[in-house]
Amino acid sequence: MTMETIPLAPFKDVVDGIKETGGEAFKLCYQCGLCETACPWNRVRDFLVRGIVHQAQLGVADFGSEDLWLCATCGACVERCPRGVAIIDVMRAMRRLLVPDGVVPASIPNLRTVMTSIASTGNPWQQETEDRTKWAEGLGVKEFSEGTELLYFSCCTPAYDPNAQGVAKATAKILNQVGVDYGILGAKEVCCGESVRKAGNEDLFKRLAKDNIKTFIDNGVKKILVSSPHCYHAFKNDYTEFMANFEVVHASQYLLELLNTGRLKLTKEYKKKVAYHDPCYLGRHNGIYDEPREVLKQVPGLELIELPEERENALCCGGGGGRIWMETKKGERLSDLRLQQAIEAGAEVLATACPYCIINFKDSQLTLEDSGGIEIKDITEIIQEAIGEPEKPDKDGE
Repeated sequence: MTMETIPLAPFKDVVDGIKETGGEAFKLCYQCGLCETACPWNRVRDFLVRGIVHQAQLGVADFGSEDLWLCATCGACVERCPRGVAIIDVMRAMRRLLVPDGVVPASIPNLRTVMTSIASTGNPWQQETEDRTKWAEGLGVKEFSEGTELLYFSCCTPAYDPNAQGVAKATAKILNQVGVDYGILGAKEVCCGESVRKAGNEDLFKRLAKDNIKTFIDNGVKKILVSSPHCYHAFKNDYTEFMANFEVVHASQYLLELLNTGRLKLTKEYKKKVAYHDPCYLGRHNGIYDEPREVLKQVPGLELIELPEERENALCCGGGGGRIWMETKKGERLSDLRLQQAIEAGAEVLATACPYCIINFKDSQLTLEDSGGIEIKDITEIIQEAIGEPEKPDKDGE
């Protein structure tokens, strides 16, 4: 009787490929399983995180499985891992092997369409490049030019999606009222590429990053204000790989600075119970927990309440890792769980600081029973409401 010999080369090729694409952290995993207890997906379905990492170790990854595309890169597993395994890097590396030429599998049509749109128009919404500034019409927002103090990079989502445009509009109104010297680049800019990279399309990410960096340098940009934690993460962490070091500030940080220096004054009461949701890419990924809360605490009349899972333990909305562009089955939406937590906590408003979270929570509001009464707001929108009307000059005009 002869035993069948299994060739090891294909498995070694997969292992080496994962290492070469940035996923060598799988070597540290000793399969304790804490990642699976931390992963929010296991509240709504089975998602064997350590199983995928073990497949990477053995070089037997099932590249046809949809599980490889489930990870929302929320970082909860990394937070709990006793060995600090960069599980997100492993997931990203495996996705990179699956899309070496940038073509997403046909089994994920939504993501495939989005990647094609970003590659051709610079945004995920299949919209014209010149329409990127439509949100700013009538707001007196100027085009950024060399010497302007601050570039406001709105993110593709508030620029094009009506469900999130209020974020960009509120930001512009605040900056106008305070008298900040700022501008936008509009059609000159493209998607930051953070979700593109997490979805495994490394070549497209690099192209987007280099295009934006060149645009920023050519226009004399030094300081960038962002509404999205994903843009923040890309500019502050990913773009440094290309020797680009701009000063990057998230809206929550900038608002707190304006409030603490007295440039921004809140005069109108906002008498509502507000629960704050920590976006994964603002909190776990970048350690920004206090600033949004300190901003909300300075709003007259606002009662800030904490959700059951907050800060480092915050529950993901499900939008990271490119998931914002993929379909999620009914009954498996993490944003439903989070919205339900806010309702049960007695919140009248669920506030956050991320356009992806805004979109997911508003989608959940449409499908979740008894959720119609709660409002979904970005903290910038709340601050804009609390500013009140600008002071009018006296009759003499002076």
